[in-house]
Amino acid sequence: MLMKLLKKGAEADIYQTTWQNSKAILKIRKIKNYRNHLLDSKIRKQRTIKESQILSQVKSFGIPTPLIFFVNLEKSSIIMQEIPGKPIHDLSKSKIIILSKEIGRLVGLLHKNGIMHGDLTTSNFILFQNIVYVIDFGLSQNTIKPEDHAVDLRLIKEILNSAHAQIMQPAWKNFLIGYKSVVGATNYTKIVQLVLDIERRGRYATVI
Repeated sequence: MLMKLLKKGAEADIYQTTWQNSKAILKIRKIKNYRNHLLDSKIRKQRTIKESQILSQVKSFGIPTPLIFFVNLEKSSIIMQEIPGKPIHDLSKSKIIILSKEIGRLVGLLHKNGIMHGDLTTSNFILFQNIVYVIDFGLSQNTIKPEDHAVDLRLIKEILNSAHAQIMQPAWKNFLIGYKSVVGATNYTKIVQLVLDIERRGRYATVI
């Protein structure tokens, strides 16, 4: 199997490869040498199972995600479909603003169905054939807690503010429109208030 390293991450390394003549992505969870060997193996297996389960779950909600081709628990690896599009992060400013509404809608669908993504960055949304795909569910979890959903929103807001500062306001506004359209006014109000609470706590911690 030919492999080309695409990205070295804290939790996993990502390779470009092939699976039955189709372009594919191989994700291998890293061994953590500071952990007990047996414990580390158990954690990596559990997280590999969890990620593959959630990838299958979210597809059933109508969220575009990569297809899973193969899961190897012994190596804590997943082979999945390569989405040959462009990360939202790399698109033009005007395109990011427009697509922020669709990103908000997709995140709303995740939260409405009890999934926290855990790593909402504009690099984890890929535009391919006018469809926005969601990738990298390595830190995702099943949770209906509004506080957890607020953490997701806080992260994407921070990413917009740092990586896309010039368009942060219109992109965030569009994101919230898309998000509210799915979760409803009551949940929207509650979660956005929690985002503001998280921000206030952060500012207070910085001051003291």
